[in-house]
Amino acid sequence: MPEAGARGSAELIAVNAAILASCALLITGLVLPILTLRKLLWIENTFSILSGIRSLAADGQLLLAGVILGFSVLLPAFKILTLWRVWNSRDGPRTRNALQWLHRIGRWSMLDVFVVAVLVASVKLGALASVDIHIGLYAFGCSVLLVMLISEWLPRRVPHRAD
Repeated sequence: MPEAGARGSAELIAVNAAILASCALLITGLVLPILTLRKLLWIENTFSILSGIRSLAADGQLLLAGVILGFSVLLPAFKILTLWRVWNSRDGPRTRNALQWLHRIGRWSMLDVFVVAVLVASVKLGALASVDIHIGLYAFGCSVLLVMLISEWLPRRVPHRAD
């Protein structure tokens, strides 16, 4: 960890806390239910992101399961790990490379696609089915938004930190 003055130490702790919070929110969002789908009044399915991936894989939808695993699980986890390493690193060239990598993959965030898919499903199902949103979706969304905020803020702060 870099040595810093009192203000730098507070900033260091605050950013690490935000990164840790985004990690906790991501894990919560992956494990807790994100939605319940009710079909024809008596059939009800509740899914978390991880249980949805398992279900897709078990049904033979390996490509779709892989895409969701990659963009909704692995990519956010790698982004959080990279943010932590960038913030706590003293290695200038590696830090710049990691920040460039984060910037390039930032546009591949699946939050917007995921939310739109849930909304479209709830609108199109109409009388045949209903969708109830659960806490897992909110936790996942908050994690992605927090990571986006840190990713936007960090490049402006890292070059100015004292090494």
